[in-house]
Amino acid sequence: MVVAETERLRVRHLSVDDAAFIVRLLNEPTFIRHIADKGVRTLDDARVYLRNGPIASVARHGFGLNRVELKASGEAIGMCGLIRRDALDDVDIGYALLPEFCGQGYAAEATRAVLDTAVRQHGLHRVIAVVNPDNHDSSRMLEKLGFRFEKMVKLAADEPDIRQFAIALSPGVD
Repeated sequence: MVVAETERLRVRHLSVDDAAFIVRLLNEPTFIRHIADKGVRTLDDARVYLRNGPIASVARHGFGLNRVELKASGEAIGMCGLIRRDALDDVDIGYALLPEFCGQGYAAEATRAVLDTAVRQHGLHRVIAVVNPDNHDSSRMLEKLGFRFEKMVKLAADEPDIRQFAIALSPGVD
């Protein structure tokens, strides 16, 4: 199902058919360094990740991480979506792109489109984003989109502190 479209991108729900793409994305060194090592190494691992993560989230909450693809070709370039985490009070937005698609405005474009769905489809008025302190590119992008740094948080007791940003959303405002 298509969640959002922009001039250059289509954002749609992930499916088990995206397993090969997920193996590649989740094993990129930048994904592991800035997000986490999800331990997804095989197509079977990816199918389990998809079923228990993004697909389950959509079934439970109506939203989750989505495939981001080039509208012109349908090529998968990354993922972006809303995430409900037990450790956080608010819904957060997450995104990751394959390295060859970074620095072209795609992450900001996909994030804007998903934020629009947060308001229009899910009635959210506030969304947060969590970022590793050393991920300066991601922090700058969020600030350009209107997010403001709030505080340091932990997703789990045994994990390091990460930066929490937030944005207030209103209908009809990009």
